[in-house]
Amino acid sequence: MKKILVNTDKHQYDIHSLFKAFLGNEDVKVITEPNDDESFYAVIEIKSVNKSDLSDEGNVTVRLEDGTESEYKYLDEFNNGQSSISTNGEKADKPDTSKNAVKKAIYTALCKSTGKELPWGNLTGIRPTRIAMNLIDKGQSDEEIAQYMKDTYFVSDEKIKLSTFIARREKEILKNIDYLNGYSLYIGIPFCPTTCLYCSFTSYPIGAHKNIVDDYISCLEKEIDYVAENFKGKTLDTIYVGGGTPTTLEPHQIERLLGYVRDKLDISGVKELTVESGRPDSITREKLAAMKKMGVSRISVNPQTMRDETLKLIGRRHTVSQLIDSFNMAREEGFDNINMDIILGLPGETADDVRYTMEEIRKLSPDDLTVHSLAIKRGSKLYEVIHEKEMKGELKVPLFESINNTEEMMRIAYDGALEMGLEPYYLYRQKNISGNFENTGYARKGKAGIYNILINEEVQSIVALGAGTVTKRVFGGGRIERCDNVKDVALYMNNIDEMIERKKILFNL
Repeated sequence: MKKILVNTDKHQYDIHSLFKAFLGNEDVKVITEPNDDESFYAVIEIKSVNKSDLSDEGNVTVRLEDGTESEYKYLDEFNNGQSSISTNGEKADKPDTSKNAVKKAIYTALCKSTGKELPWGNLTGIRPTRIAMNLIDKGQSDEEIAQYMKDTYFVSDEKIKLSTFIARREKEILKNIDYLNGYSLYIGIPFCPTTCLYCSFTSYPIGAHKNIVDDYISCLEKEIDYVAENFKGKTLDTIYVGGGTPTTLEPHQIERLLGYVRDKLDISGVKELTVESGRPDSITREKLAAMKKMGVSRISVNPQTMRDETLKLIGRRHTVSQLIDSFNMAREEGFDNINMDIILGLPGETADDVRYTMEEIRKLSPDDLTVHSLAIKRGSKLYEVIHEKEMKGELKVPLFESINNTEEMMRIAYDGALEMGLEPYYLYRQKNISGNFENTGYARKGKAGIYNILINEEVQSIVALGAGTVTKRVFGGGRIERCDNVKDVALYMNNIDEMIERKKILFNL
């Protein structure tokens, strides 16, 4: 374990995230009150600004155990950028906040000590395209955006170009969306054929829960009734049915749920209705026909990898052959907007495996491809296994050493997507993401997943139904409030009236 000593409780999330980004599997703990006998990998001192003196500078110093040091000065937010500041001996055009100075100091020290740089620099947020989008809204050019992201966050040229391209494409795709008077609907189906090793989403094996599915749909119908009554006069832009695996529902249950949505809600303005079909072992021709009948315009058929041995290892319980059959079946049933997901950094996979996966996917020619970097999430079985090994001092075994995404893998996926005629259209990052990279969606023109952009950029309210879902209300001016439904299916069903009441309170604020 690497211990980090800080003389204040400010910015602990960013401090922890940056050290984890450099140290990988190493556990990191940020401490503000040390014991006498403790030793530290890093010591961070943050000297505060004197609020009564607008010319006073704060100071951040980072010292690593190998002797590496880095220092940055700052003027904090309340000084409102009244003067320029000294940054490692040089004048900066714009003053830093304490948060930026802390991140710069840590990043500079760790770069010196480890000899490596991160593709996203010192960015710890999950939405880097938001920075570019805000600057575009202020009328800044690509060159000005690049200079800002490089000076402030040390982002690489490649990632600056990617985030700026995506921000401009997102704005074009969303130009006809009414953010304030429109909304999107998310419906969560928390059942799966089996739980994948890396998954932390709310999911229950369908085999053991088949007898409650109809009652679960009845609860969703109650929530749909709430939406019908309380969102009259608002435009429903997109509907996304996710999970879990929505295609664990039987054909008649799919028709029942989506038919209820069509009967109760005004869907005349819906630009996209997605069902995340996901697992090929849950897809049948009858289910595809039911979705098509109900107006589903976009589905996902997700391989994650085109290597059978990896699929077995991560608990997918389907074969590549099943995936191909399911994809072709969806085409035969008339679906002309099919997304596929892959994950880079899966256990044991190399750049050659990624190259093979991209070559096989190219033969199928999907309309949309989402490239994920493996994120080891709390709550996943993979995290539990790794944590158990870590506690026993058994972490460095071949399986875990091979959980690693690389720049070469990212490049193979990027080039492969472009060769298929797909261009990047949305991007987000996650905590503990492999290689400190990102998740990127690629799509053909006119096939981009609108909901994906809306949920990631947080520019429109999302009303979420079902166990484990989070409703998000976006106010004018960027303020966001949330309310959640409980994750446990039985608790959700037993307390459905309370789940609805939470939404009523949120949207009556």
